[in-house]
Amino acid sequence: MVFSSQVFLFLFLPITYLLYLIIPNLKAKNILLIIASFVFYAYGEPTAVALMILSVICNYFFGRGMSSEKHRKKLLLASVIFNMGMLFIFKYLTYSLSLTDKLFGLPFEVPDIALPIGISFFTFQAMSYVIDSYRDNSLIRKNILDIFLYISFFPQLIAGPIIKFDDISRQINDRKITAENTVAGIRRFVCGLAKKLIIANAMGEIADYTFSAEPSDLNAVTAWIGALCYVMQIFYDFSGYSDMAIGLGKMFGFEFKENFNYPLSANGMTDFWRRWNISVSSWFRDYVYIPLGGNRKGKHRTVLNKWIVFLLTGIWHGANLTFVMWGVMHGFFLMMESYGIVPKKLFTKKILAPLAHLYSLLIITLTFVIFRADDISYGFEYIGRMFSGGFAVNNCFVKTAAMLDPFALTAFALGAVVAVPVIPAIRNKCIEKGFEIPYNTVATVGSLLLFMYCIVVLSGATYNPFIYFRF
Repeated sequence: MVFSSQVFLFLFLPITYLLYLIIPNLKAKNILLIIASFVFYAYGEPTAVALMILSVICNYFFGRGMSSEKHRKKLLLASVIFNMGMLFIFKYLTYSLSLTDKLFGLPFEVPDIALPIGISFFTFQAMSYVIDSYRDNSLIRKNILDIFLYISFFPQLIAGPIIKFDDISRQINDRKITAENTVAGIRRFVCGLAKKLIIANAMGEIADYTFSAEPSDLNAVTAWIGALCYVMQIFYDFSGYSDMAIGLGKMFGFEFKENFNYPLSANGMTDFWRRWNISVSSWFRDYVYIPLGGNRKGKHRTVLNKWIVFLLTGIWHGANLTFVMWGVMHGFFLMMESYGIVPKKLFTKKILAPLAHLYSLLIITLTFVIFRADDISYGFEYIGRMFSGGFAVNNCFVKTAAMLDPFALTAFALGAVVAVPVIPAIRNKCIEKGFEIPYNTVATVGSLLLFMYCIVVLSGATYNPFIYFRF
């Protein structure tokens, strides 16, 4: 079940939220959320529910074992092996065997193992609980229902943001619903829904078409249109989902950390990774980069640690060499910035800010071409057409131009505006001038109208994918 579906919006969410408000006891509310989360997950992945339950139970006992001074290190290692082994079997085994079969041939048929939705996200959360319990015994939970709620809570179950246990442990049994947070949560949810339905879907149709074309059919204009539309699609699809998750969390009394901070306005790739998918990058920082030594062992070791992190980040996204290459490319540009090969004054001189943003957008776009491509060779051929495809008018160009109707052009323009912090600047200015109440009133009414428009769009939509199901 996805948030941008009629079943979720008009059946699952209203029933769950109404029952949540009626039930007076917080423990009973938590049980309701656990049951609702299983229903939510089973709607799309009925057979994978057993896998998630297994993950919760095993990691619960791994976490309980962290109180034993004698065995805690062995149990921590066992938990890492268990979680990464489960992730490998369901996400990477089929691809690894297929690759081996192509290279050497296998004496058996390669199994086709279905990828459970959200396994990368709930597995990382499960590991977070065990690792945080290892670091701080006060976080160990005796009540397994607390761990069930933490790992299975439906707003962040299938696509994050990844919530570290240390960040949310106190909220599981100590939180309140307020009118202010409820309104803020609804507004945030509607904002994310609009990002998904109005911007991401419109851009996705164009990106899907151009990336399905043969490279020889792409001229430079068509290739650039497709690449830019994909950047818009993946950003607004994923950030929209994060907005909806954060908004839903607020409605149920939870506070989730931000997952995106206007990454398309980044000033360099180092800045980009402070802003893009913050929950994943901070997870790798806290549980991989810092344990490897972080930046405490000299510049060369720091760069190596970053390379390792971004290689793993690429692998985490999926079983395809394109994701690995995407991670390696980002690691390369971070290295270039760390060593000053990309001049530091590009990011420190205010007069050079437009050039720094252009540099960032160029690298973001090119690397996402590789990320989107079915294989590396297609990705680099696509990039080649972006710079040497010429301007000849052909059927592919005509079809792409036809897809750039007023709705798509408006969606792209809206995406370009929202990609920079214009709305926060307006809000801060209103608060500064003493117009906070009028601003909130306009924002609330605007959210209601925007929601109504989203419903109109959804009712006539024939294209409503969720691309992070792949991960």
